Amino acid sequence: MPPVAPIQRRKLFQEVLERLLERLRAGEFQPGDQLPSERELMQFYGVGRPAVREALQALERDGIVTITHGERARVALPSAERVIEQIAASTRHLLQVEPGNLDHLKDARLFLETGLASRAAERATPEAVARLEERFAAHEAARQQADAFLPRDMEFHREIAAMVGNPIFPALIEAMFDWLGSYYVQLVRLPGAEDLTIAEHRRILDAIAAGDGDAAAAAMHDHLTRANALYRQFEKSG
Repeated sequence: MPPVAPIQRRKLFQEVLERLLERLRAGEFQPGDQLPSERELMQFYGVGRPAVREALQALERDGIVTITHGERARVALPSAERVIEQIAASTRHLLQVEPGNLDHLKDARLFLETGLASRAAERATPEAVARLEERFAAHEAARQQADAFLPRDMEFHREIAAMVGNPIFPALIEAMFDWLGSYYVQLVRLPGAEDLTIAEHRRILDAIAAGDGDAAAAAMHDHLTRANALYRQFEKSG
C-alpha cells in the first residue's frame, strides 16, 4: 500500500474563512452589504480577533470584500477590472521569474486584439467610430510628444476593445499593457516608429469604419506582428 500523505492541520483563520465563504455563496450577504463586526464574528465562531482579522484580510486580497479603517468589512461590488486586478500581481511575478513567458503573453495579445478588431468592425456604430476617430486624432497630435504618445496609443487600443460591448475586454487590454511593462514603453517610444504606428492605426481605423472585419483583423495582425518583431529587437539590445 503506498504511503498516505498526512492530513494537514488547518489554521484557525482558514476555518473562519471557509465559513464566511459558505455564507457569501449562500447569498446571506449581497454586494454592498456590510459583514458583521469583528466582535460579532468572534462570538459567532468562538475564535479570537487574530483569526477573524486574518480571514477578512484573505477575503480582501481576493477582492471579495473591501475593508475601510473604522468600518465593518463590506462585500465588494464585482467588476471586470477588479477580477483582472486579482491576477495582475501573479502575472507580473511570473514574467519576472520566467521571462520566456513574455512570448506567450505577446501571442495572447495578438490573438485577442486581432479578434477584437474584427468584432469591432462588425459592431461599430457611427458614434463608436467617431470616438475612435477622436482617439486616433489625439494620438496623431501627440506624435512629437514623448510623454503623451504612449498614453494616446493605449487609448486607441482600449477604444477598440470598448466597441465590442463586453466590459471584460477593455480590462484585459489594460492588463496586457501593464504586464508588458517596459517592453511596451520602449516599443512605442522606439525612435522612428511613431510614423509607422500612426499609419498602422489609420489602416485599422479605416477598416473598422468600413465595417470590414477581415480587413480590420488583418490590419491589427500586421500591426502587432511588426510590434512583436520590434519587441525581439529591443530584448536583444537590452
